[in-house]
Amino acid sequence: MPGGGFVAPNSGVEFEAKITPIVIVSCIMAATGGLMFGYDVGVSGGVTSMQPFLKKFFPVVYRRTNDPNINSNYCKYDNQGLQLFTSSLYLAGLTATFFASYTTRRLGRRLTMLMAGVFFIVGVVFNAAAQDLAMLIIGRILLGCGVGFANQAVPLFLSEIAPTRIRGGLNILFQLNVTIGILFAELVNYGTNKIKGGWGWRLSLGLAGIPALLLFSGALLVVDTPNSLIERGHLDEGKAVLRKIRGTDNIEPEFLELVEASRIAKEVKHPFRNLLQRRNRPQLVIAIALQIFQQFTGINAIMFYAPVLFNTLGFGGNASLYSAVITGAINVLSTIVSIYSVDKVGRRMLLLEAGIQMFFSQVVIAIILGIKVKDHSNSLGHGYGVLVVIMICTYVSSFAWSWGPLGWLIPSETFPLETRSAGQSVTVCVNLLFTFVIAQAFLSMLCHMKFGIFFFFSSWVVIMSFFVLFLLPETKNVPIEEMTDRVWRQHWFWKRYMDDADGGVEMEKNGQINGSDATSKL
Repeated sequence: MPGGGFVAPNSGVEFEAKITPIVIVSCIMAATGGLMFGYDVGVSGGVTSMQPFLKKFFPVVYRRTNDPNINSNYCKYDNQGLQLFTSSLYLAGLTATFFASYTTRRLGRRLTMLMAGVFFIVGVVFNAAAQDLAMLIIGRILLGCGVGFANQAVPLFLSEIAPTRIRGGLNILFQLNVTIGILFAELVNYGTNKIKGGWGWRLSLGLAGIPALLLFSGALLVVDTPNSLIERGHLDEGKAVLRKIRGTDNIEPEFLELVEASRIAKEVKHPFRNLLQRRNRPQLVIAIALQIFQQFTGINAIMFYAPVLFNTLGFGGNASLYSAVITGAINVLSTIVSIYSVDKVGRRMLLLEAGIQMFFSQVVIAIILGIKVKDHSNSLGHGYGVLVVIMICTYVSSFAWSWGPLGWLIPSETFPLETRSAGQSVTVCVNLLFTFVIAQAFLSMLCHMKFGIFFFFSSWVVIMSFFVLFLLPETKNVPIEEMTDRVWRQHWFWKRYMDDADGGVEMEKNGQINGSDATSKL
């Protein structure tokens, strides 16, 4: 399942490129894929805390939340069907990634984004019109397919169309849109929960059509990337698009590098076999570890179920949704911090600082809940309630400027060209797999572990912070083609895997057979 093509190598030369309006507009339109993803994350927690929604689709949970004699504060929402409503999206996204990698490579980034938009729109219709649980789950699965296609194509589109000097910031634009989507969903949930008649949840699910239509219409308006066009053999069209998006006629050096990058990428016939070789083990281990650690920070558990979690802690229905809106706003603002700081203070510093902040806030939350929130009684009180919200905001802010965007950025800049496609696919699949695991298990974990769930996630924060301290090298301002010499060969641990780095790639290349030249196949 190659991840959809090639990315041009960074030769260390700054190609002439203006920040043209078409680049800005294209990136904004493409990044609405993140808006849709974020809305799906944020809306599920809100509707699952709405009583009319629970009464229609999850009557067992509805009765449990309204009968204090038969429930525990921590176990009100422990229901596998309810968790499946949330997690089915991510399992479908994981499966869709296999197909999206093919379409991204063979049909282009733009068409794959169009397909994502179609999946989103049809999924929204199913969810908003749902009459039973089966129809609801089918809608979530269709949305998951959209997530799989969008997550595969949009980051690649952004990295390929943006000029090098602003590529990092525009890549994080996708993550920023995810956080804006979450905030938008939480604001919508807060408003629709006040609607009389019990149909507010339909409006919450139906308004997902707005970012879905934005992605679809945006994909119609943008051009495909020069990388994709050249990769598929449309050299003249690729050159014309490159001239258009760079705003200059001096595009020959970059064009030739794109052609060469495509030729080299096509020569690697077995990218996954290449990925498993010893010299690529550092990048593979780091990419997989970052995706697992990102989920075991506990962030998605909190963002999925923020209103449910606040309800569990004793906040009223409106208060819980209001508190979720606050955390969503903090999430957006802190992601903007990351855009401005990631290339200044470095990746490691952001991750290590965030580790301290997340650990402290989660331990404080666990202690307060352990003392104040019992199975059948809740004496959290206003003061402690405000403190819990502050600590959750502290936790969310630290994640949003560290593990959120950097969990995606670091793998994208560490894999060498010949394994970039396969590496991106592995990154997406591992992320969606563990997102599914956490989404499916969190409410049951909350029921059985109670306040200890925050100790559980804080212990993982300690583990991942030590991983960053000892095993994650700094990649700030390091050109991709110099990563081996300047990063991996200099690292105290990973340098032992670089013994066969030189010349090893040639063993996997089969492009020049019987004297044939791979460029002739372009």
